[in-house]
Amino acid sequence: MRRFLQHLLYKPISKLSDRYSSRPDKKRVNKALSALYKSITTNGKKGPIIPFDIHNDKFIILSDQHKGARDGSDIFTKAAKNYLSALDYYNKEGFIYINLGDSEELWENLFVTIKRHNKATFEKEKLFIEQHRFIKIFGNHDLYWDNDPLAAVSLLQIYGKAIKVYEGIILQSTVNDKPLEIFMTHGHQGDLQSDGNWFSKWFVSNLWGPLEGYLRINPNTPAYNNQLKTDHNRIMYEWSSERKNMLLITGHTHQPVFKSMTQLEILYSNLDQAKKNNETIEAAALEKKITKLHMQGNTQPDFNGYLDTYFNSGCCCFNDGDITGIEITDGCIRLIKWSSHNTESIRQVLEESKLEDLKL
Repeated sequence: MRRFLQHLLYKPISKLSDRYSSRPDKKRVNKALSALYKSITTNGKKGPIIPFDIHNDKFIILSDQHKGARDGSDIFTKAAKNYLSALDYYNKEGFIYINLGDSEELWENLFVTIKRHNKATFEKEKLFIEQHRFIKIFGNHDLYWDNDPLAAVSLLQIYGKAIKVYEGIILQSTVNDKPLEIFMTHGHQGDLQSDGNWFSKWFVSNLWGPLEGYLRINPNTPAYNNQLKTDHNRIMYEWSSERKNMLLITGHTHQPVFKSMTQLEILYSNLDQAKKNNETIEAAALEKKITKLHMQGNTQPDFNGYLDTYFNSGCCCFNDGDITGIEITDGCIRLIKWSSHNTESIRQVLEESKLEDLKL
């Protein structure tokens, strides 16, 4: 039946999605991000402002788990082990955990299904809540937390208490005697499918998403289309680069970005430097990594960030089970990866920079 419906409905759904899709539009995204930032800074309605000490406070930002039913369509299944290991580490080390949205795949699953199959992850997250070190942001695939009247009851069921779920958060500190703001949100703002009025939100959460999930149709959305991901990240970078003394951290695209550059762009930049320094062994190793990413479908980079204002946490549902995230600790910001080696989950720092060295 599914195959028959796929054949019957794929073209009309794709056409509708193309017309009303999450294809990024700069004007729309800029307006939505600016409105969210203003709402947080003016009255805190959409999220909190948290002062922090860059040398003593610790934050881990993870996004896009897309926890599902542990069936064939659950893209979190392979990454669950690394996610649980990461939470053990960050809880032990005293990090504040900022969950940046799309934690639960509520387009394709009912809440009761996710609750039944993800008890271990909710118990690990609950440990942060008990120590007041957990902040939950909603994304487009878990809009349920923002617009469903039963959301508070559901949170009580999985966490033992009804916590607030926000649209964004701002961390504030001082670096080099200048104010620093780190503005975080899922990154779907301005997406007509996911960031419209109450009716469009209800339609996506309750009808459109489940239909796409059942038919396993993924039309042009940032998480599945490399070109759209690049366009989306460029718009996010351009918005952040026009703000003074601010970093923007999002998720949504499943594409890690560090200092306004994707992993592929960083590799090309490092390769260029290695060639200039006649470091033939290093250059060969970088070319091997670049080739591997191209084989995975990544396209040639077509933009570079000139300021270090934009970061993307990547996701916790890569096909190989790896997860990526952003750490802010020890006066530094880091892009990290957790991956499985034999039976052990290993943390790896992919990129690192001191906050005081960022070009803002």
